[in-house]
Amino acid sequence: MNVPNFAPGTDPEMLRRWAQTIEGLGFDLLMVSDHIAVTPDVAEQYPAPFYEPFTTLSWLAGVTRRVRLGTTVLIVPYRHPLLTARMAANLNRLSGGRLVLGVGVGWARQEFEALGVPFRRRGALTDEYLHAIRDAWRNTDDYDTAAIPIWVGGNSDAGIRRAVLHGDAWHPLRFTPGWLTKAVGRLKATADELGRPVPALMPRIALRETLEAVTDPERLAGVGTINQIIADIERIRLLGAETVVLDPFNGDPTEIRQPERTWQTLAALAEHHKSQEDR
Repeated sequence: MNVPNFAPGTDPEMLRRWAQTIEGLGFDLLMVSDHIAVTPDVAEQYPAPFYEPFTTLSWLAGVTRRVRLGTTVLIVPYRHPLLTARMAANLNRLSGGRLVLGVGVGWARQEFEALGVPFRRRGALTDEYLHAIRDAWRNTDDYDTAAIPIWVGGNSDAGIRRAVLHGDAWHPLRFTPGWLTKAVGRLKATADELGRPVPALMPRIALRETLEAVTDPERLAGVGTINQIIADIERIRLLGAETVVLDPFNGDPTEIRQPERTWQTLAALAEHHKSQEDR
């Protein structure tokens, strides 16, 4: 689950309830998003307050026991790579090895300007910083951490290439059901071209249950009746995905204050998964 860590209505108690609900239902992974400066372009989609991901996940590690903790996605150019390496290694160690580091290049031009980071170099900086982070972790005497999986986000060809070169997994975000089939072919072709292994597939899809079937050809995977959502997840599994992250935020901040409907959908999905395992 991608847990909303932003907008009015989000506070420590809401985050705790989310985490314990997810863990109680048997879900495997809890992820949060990343922004540092809530500039107007960020606030238009993700209004303040915005809880910083490493701080938030460190706190949630203390109120959970089993569920893995991750970022979807950490904007790599926003932080010095040695700071990111240090925070990630410390969080992984303190949580008992539960961290998944999902990463991306970012999109909010005004936020880049506020942080003094060159927007046009964000791709090159991400590549450089990911290399530096992995180099830092090799010093296990200092960083004291087991391997932390890196999931590289980005739906573009550049994102796919970055996942092949730097990632343990490719982490595409919010797409139509048919798009992923073709994209997986591009992923394999890129890996072959670069002479690298194909990274694991760990996508993030929308999550919005409707009473009536959604027939719009531009329907996002994860949007529709419970049967449509189940079918989408199964289709993604057959493409080779080991994990599917569900994202319940569909642009309406008021829904964050009332997550119970989403929790009902999660309970139905958990029950379906359990019934499949019992067969």
